[in-house]
Amino acid sequence: MTDTTVITVKTIINKPLDESWELFTESRYITKWYFASADWYCRRAENDLCGGGRFTYRMEARDGSFGFDFSGNYDEVILENKIAITLDDNRKVEIWFVEEGEKTYITEKFEPENENPLELQQQGWQAILDNFKAFAESIQN
Repeated sequence: MTDTTVITVKTIINKPLDESWELFTESRYITKWYFASADWYCRRAENDLCGGGRFTYRMEARDGSFGFDFSGNYDEVILENKIAITLDDNRKVEIWFVEEGEKTYITEKFEPENENPLELQQQGWQAILDNFKAFAESIQN
């Protein structure tokens, strides 16, 4: 990460690391949780999870009024530990996964964009992470 402002969001998933990692990184699951509010959804997720790989998540309002691609490149992927990303607007993101017993701690740090207030960005990214927690914990083994 650079010396610019960084925002941090966190959650604890009541699932082991291997399950949490799979649910967080596989395209078939990403579409089920990657949105900040119920009036949005992730229509499509393409994910080449490897250093140098690329991802694109198609985000759309449920009423069809707006949509955009959230995308970037993977700078570093350490299996079940770390994901480092450069978004298409050159902002950096780091995601850390730490296992403690049967729980997974996820910490995301990201450089904010310049269009929206920092608090709104923090709330939006936290809402997405909260959606992931709810989705992951609803999946039965």
